[in-house]
Amino acid sequence: MYKLTNELYFPSVETAHSTGIVAFGGDLSTERLLLAYQSGIFPWFEDGEEITWFAPEARMVLFLNQLKISKSTRNVINRNIFKVTFNTAFEEVITNCQQIKRADQLGTWITDDMLNAYIKLHQLGYAKSVEVWQNNQLVGGLYGIDLGHIFCGESMFSKVSNASKIAFIHLAQKLKEESYQLIDCQVYNEYLAQLGCEEIPRDLFMKVLTKKIRVEYHE
Repeated sequence: MYKLTNELYFPSVETAHSTGIVAFGGDLSTERLLLAYQSGIFPWFEDGEEITWFAPEARMVLFLNQLKISKSTRNVINRNIFKVTFNTAFEEVITNCQQIKRADQLGTWITDDMLNAYIKLHQLGYAKSVEVWQNNQLVGGLYGIDLGHIFCGESMFSKVSNASKIAFIHLAQKLKEESYQLIDCQVYNEYLAQLGCEEIPRDLFMKVLTKKIRVEYHE
């Protein structure tokens, strides 16, 4: 595993440890974060830990024509109880993602430094959000990095049942209309698997990321 210096550099994802760790250290500058995502790498660490950069051997993704919407979820959508917006309340979304209590976590991996770094990426047009509203209150959403052909999902939150699911579904539908290739969900998550996400080999993910292959969708 590589120890980063001040040099703006990442080793190849092929050098990653079996845990998925590619490197330690470095910083959360805009330039380094963008290079990381463009290289198939993302930061993941908890407050007080050294910055850790990952490129797992199995990558969780959603190919946009594989989106699964259950009958019950379709009923929720058809009832129009939620309003969905794009990129209108990024700071509220990421703050909620940081502060929401999660049953499987003691703390949060969205440190204050991470939060500030992604807000800066948003201000520069790279980080984007989806917001879900109910009765004019923000009740769910997600955010990630937009690479133009891939959306790298980072985190989501839900204050009421189905809210984050609605955000993800609307994002997937929008990206498909705009000819994106996939949503990067990073690591396996049972909740996302129910929505059609699947693990693919890292080398396949990298081919899509670097535009060496293109996924063709057929209805």
